[in-house]
Amino acid sequence: MIKNSIFGIVQNDLTALEAELLSVIHSPVHLIKEISEHLVKAGGKRLRPALYFLSARSAGNVDNIKLQPLATAIELIHMATLVHDDVIDNASTRRGIPTANTKWGNQMSVLIGDYLFAKAFSIVASNQVSSRVMEVLTEVICSMSEGEIIQNQDTFNADQGEMEYLGRIAKKTADFIAASCELGALTGGLSSEDVQALRDYGYSIGMAFQITDDILDMTASSEQLGKPAGNDLRQGIVTLPIIYALQNSADAEELRNIVITRNMSEEKLARGLEIIHSTDAIDYSYRMVDEYLTRARTVLPVALPSEIREAFLAVTEFIEMRNF
Repeated sequence: MIKNSIFGIVQNDLTALEAELLSVIHSPVHLIKEISEHLVKAGGKRLRPALYFLSARSAGNVDNIKLQPLATAIELIHMATLVHDDVIDNASTRRGIPTANTKWGNQMSVLIGDYLFAKAFSIVASNQVSSRVMEVLTEVICSMSEGEIIQNQDTFNADQGEMEYLGRIAKKTADFIAASCELGALTGGLSSEDVQALRDYGYSIGMAFQITDDILDMTASSEQLGKPAGNDLRQGIVTLPIIYALQNSADAEELRNIVITRNMSEEKLARGLEIIHSTDAIDYSYRMVDEYLTRARTVLPVALPSEIREAFLAVTEFIEMRNF
């Protein structure tokens, strides 16, 4: 979970969310309960429900009973996508602990992901949400699926451009964070202008967050990341620093040959990272992060309560300083 100091204003909401997550994943099937509890207790930043809570509370004092079901559904959907992503990526660790597919295999992991999706929509269906809320949720799941399919289709493809990359990460990450803010604003009953403004904020945060994630894959240690460093390059996932280096490095042809290499050796991986770091790909990528964070700060609704505004701004600072 992101530092309490950032989301202190909705800390009670987030604490209640943890209890609710453990409650709703209860199943008479012991293995479902075991795997689901492993996923919940693995923790995470809880960024999406936190932004949902902040957006909802922008309208003033909103009943927690009204807010909690949709927050729970949002986090269950996020957990489901992570489980499926780990299967696709053949990931062995996440947040420093074994993934579900490592402990229980791919088949069980896919089924647990499906179970979490079903639980999320069971919660949504039983709480009589508006048609717009249902539309936002279904659209964002379609978008995330499209993003994952595009990424999987384009692995080990060194011919991707910046616009293709930005479109992919919008679908994989930014659209869901934008939707979390929009859903909070809708639940809180904000004006249509403020709903759109918070959605724009969430989108900009999401783009900055994913680009930072892709930078850290090139710069942070495995201990910081909780997963192997250089994993994107190893798996043929072409991110912004790689695209920049392919377009600007004197060793671009050598890097291209590394990018398209399947079953990459540690020596080739190290050489690929060396070529990327020999350019200003990391600085360029951070400049784009700064552009999105500036946009996020700019679009926030004027009439936000000061403590809510400070929390939204603190999220931009967290992403700016993030090293995990």
